[in-house]
Amino acid sequence: MAQHESAQSEVSRVVGQNIDALIRMRQTHEKEKSRQDRFVDRLTRFAGSMKFVYFNLLLYGSWLALNLGWIKGFKRFDAHPFVDLALLASIEAIFLSTFILISQNRIQILSEKRADLDLQINLLSEHEITRVIELVDQIARKLDIEPGSIVRDFKENVPPEMVLDKIEEQEEKHEKDYKKKAI
Repeated sequence: MAQHESAQSEVSRVVGQNIDALIRMRQTHEKEKSRQDRFVDRLTRFAGSMKFVYFNLLLYGSWLALNLGWIKGFKRFDAHPFVDLALLASIEAIFLSTFILISQNRIQILSEKRADLDLQINLLSEHEITRVIELVDQIARKLDIEPGSIVRDFKENVPPEMVLDKIEEQEEKHEKDYKKKAI
């Protein structure tokens, strides 16, 4: 029981270290952002919030109310068909879409870095597991136990290129099948 608790505490310690490392990496990334990047992040966060929806409802609603004459005592400044309002909305849409694209591009770069890290960790894990299986095979042979064909199969590293080729082959097959069904 004590050994099980020790193993759990070791796992907890390693998980904690990994989480701390991830947090430090994110904090470092945040510190390295330029003023422009921080501005874009704040703006896209605001644009993706209900506050922004309410702001636009208030702005455009007020604009319409003033220019439709619903509020007495104010001079209309943008008569129907509200060309100035359309221009303002178009400019807002242009800038918002640009800021969102900038933010998405940065997120995509981070995502690609994480995917590369995941791939490296997976390849390293596969290599380490293969070595462990080799060790198990050697122990089994020392104990005069025949490990069987499954262990022999697992002892071989799987080249990533072979996996990628198989994925592409399967995708092409499914695509062809899909096209046949669509015709």
